[in-house]
Parts: sequence; structure tokens; C-alpha cells
Amino acid sequence: MEGSLTIKREIQRYRQEHFSAMEDEIVVEFPLTIMINGEEFATMVCSPYHLEELVIGFLASEGVIRFRKDIKDMKIDASQGFAHIQLHQEKIISQQTFSKRFIGSCCGKSRQFYFQNDVRTAKTSTSKTKLTAQQCINLMTTMQEESTVFKQTGGVHNAALCTSEDLIVSRTDIGRHNALDKLFGYSLLNQIPIRDKVLVFSGRISSEILTKAAKIGVGIVLSKSAPTDLAIQLANDLNITAVGFIRNGSFNVYSHPERIIE
Repeated sequence: MEGSLTIKREIQRYRQEHFSAMEDEIVVEFPLTIMINGEEFATMVCSPYHLEELVIGFLASEGVIRFRKDIKDMKIDASQGFAHIQLHQEKIISQQTFSKRFIGSCCGKSRQFYFQNDVRTAKTSTSKTKLTAQQCINLMTTMQEESTVFKQTGGVHNAALCTSEDLIVSRTDIGRHNALDKLFGYSLLNQIPIRDKVLVFSGRISSEILTKAAKIGVGIVLSKSAPTDLAIQLANDLNITAVGFIRNGSFNVYSHPERIIE
């Protein structure tokens, strides 16, 4: 059984030179250990919701599976914090390709850039999708308006998979990578074609996020925040349009601007 995204806690708030007791809504942080064929593969720190999507999206992103049908059996024990995965093939997870590692929820160096499997699973986009400038702004506005947990707590990342006109699905997590993995898992579970879709994201476009977008297979990434230089280099190399600083009716296009039209 999955848990709640938030919990109420008693806090002391200081305002106008006085302390007062009150309840505040706090995001829940949840460790989930993934076991593959009886062996520990990774421990993720995540929001305890949409865990099946998270696990499937993460394994697909890491190149362990390609489709949901590659998994023979999956049991998620949320009470103990374990996801037990049995693959159809009893393949050995090579340590040359994968390493047991801790997937953190924070920004920074929680993940190393370009493991061997990143090179293997990141896709060069063949998307023909184009967006008008107003569509970029509308999609960001719609995602932010639906982000109730962020409005309550300010402690999560939001991501959405979209058509050019509207959101298909949005997901929330304390981990920015996790939010994207949930979208990937949702698309695999529901057999949604990705190439013509758009990824809308609340956080900074780092090289890790751009690589994750390439693994999912989208051609356009929209963010309300900034990209990094390495992310822009990757976006140019992988034929992905990266759009940042979508705020107050304006934005910047950092790569492959031909997909964004007036």
C-alpha cells in the first residue's frame, strides 16, 4: 500500500516579532530498495506514491528493461520499503555496466554523469513536433496550476508529459529524477508513444535531466528554470529542444530553436 505525499507536523512560526504554534504540511521522504532476481540493485529516496511507475521507469531508464513485459513478477512492499523484481531472463547485472549506488533526492552529485548504460539508452530525438510560443507558456502554466503538493509544501519537483495542447499526465516527487521516471513508467504501462510528446519540468535542466529526457524519448523539454552548459551541449548533440526560464510570458530557447515558432 502506498503512503501519503505529505504529513502534518507541529512547528513554531516566527512572524512580526512573535512565535506561534501551528501545523504545517511537510513532504514525506521514503527509501525504496529495488531487488532484481534476489540481488540488491539500488536504493532510491522518493515520494511514496506511484511506486510501480517509478520502478518501471527507473529500470527502463537504466537499460535493465525495455518494456513492462520484460518483468515476470513485481511485488512492492511499501511497508518495508522494498520492490522485488523478477525478470523473465535470469540475466546477470554486469558491474561493468551498472554499479550499486544510492540515488539521492537532493540536487548536486547524487548521480554520476554518463555511466555506460547512459550512453547505450539515451536516444537522439527524431521528433517532428513544433510548439508555438504561447503553447510553451500555456503548458508550463497548466502544470504549475495542477501542482497542489508544491503549493502546500514547496518541497517537491513536478513534471508532466504533454501533447502540444494539453497535459497527458503529471507526476510529483521529492526527487527530480524520480518525477521523470514516473512519467516514463506511466508511458510504458499505458503504451503511450513518446516521440511526438513534450516534457514539462519544474526544475533546472542539468545534464542528468537532459540525459533522462533523451532516455524517455522526447524532443522538447520545457522548464521554468535554467539549463547548464553541459545540458545545452547534450541537447544540441541529441537533437533536443531545451527551453528555459518560462516565466511571466517569456522564455529562452537554448538548442534546436526550429521547433519553437511564433
